[in-house]
Amino acid sequence: MHHSGTSVFSIPENETSAVTFILMGFSEFPDLQIPLFLLFLIIYTVTVLGNLGMIAVIRLNPKLHTPMYFFLSHLSFVDFCYSTVVTPKLLENLIVEDRRISFTGCVMQFFFICLFVVTETFMLAVMAYDRFVAVCNPLLYTVAMSPKFCCSLVAASYSWGITCSFVFNHFILVLFFCGTKFINNIACEHDAVVAAACSDPYISQKFMFILATFNELSSLMIILTSYVFIVITVMKMPATGGRYKVFSICASHLFTITIFHSMIISLYCIPTTKSSWLLVKVASVFYEVIIPMLNPFIYSLRNKDVKDAVRKLINSHL
Repeated sequence: MHHSGTSVFSIPENETSAVTFILMGFSEFPDLQIPLFLLFLIIYTVTVLGNLGMIAVIRLNPKLHTPMYFFLSHLSFVDFCYSTVVTPKLLENLIVEDRRISFTGCVMQFFFICLFVVTETFMLAVMAYDRFVAVCNPLLYTVAMSPKFCCSLVAASYSWGITCSFVFNHFILVLFFCGTKFINNIACEHDAVVAAACSDPYISQKFMFILATFNELSSLMIILTSYVFIVITVMKMPATGGRYKVFSICASHLFTITIFHSMIISLYCIPTTKSSWLLVKVASVFYEVIIPMLNPFIYSLRNKDVKDAVRKLINSHL
């Protein structure tokens, strides 16, 4: 009797380690594989050059060694990372027939997606808080946003990202997987992985929903509160170029935040129905592939300091 008990417990472990996932991606559109490959390759190239270029420009220009650009360089790093976790595998799956990914590979990909997405969620909140202090308390700005405090905010964002990743992964690893399963997404997203489980995923889904909703509400509260105070302060300013400059920087921040959070909410805070898988894939593409490309442009092209720094760098190397 004792012997059969141990074998029962060892089977799920062995089966889970032998599980193979097949990442569906956009395989239901065979005619679009090559056009999509070229499109995503261009987007990924621009993402890598844009984000690493942004980090280099900020590092090389002493004028940009301020809290705002310190946070922006970390946002660029996070964007580069989570695009790199998703896009190369997506590109590979668009040109090869064999779309398999191992159970370990899938869990690792999910871990890093969570880590960088949660980190970005709070990095955007930190950047909103930074703008709030700069606009509403300009005289106290350098004291309030000391290098030590800025490092603490960034470290807290990464730490919370890592914590959430471990928690989410724990709830996936306690599920039982068997055989070959299709992952109906471009990457190992929570809902798609959980849908492939052979055991009841209710607790995993519930926990994901609660924690994702907490992350969304807390980060959006920081962002909205910061921007309400910014708008009030700016409206009291005399109608000069200063007001326009603040609004143009804030508008670009809000644009990114709106796209990013609407995609996260649609993916993690609203239950997925069978009919909405294509929408889920499109939302995943937006926040994992397109937003990391847009961020450097949204934050730099509307920004005179960055443009001047880039011009100086180019001129000094000519």
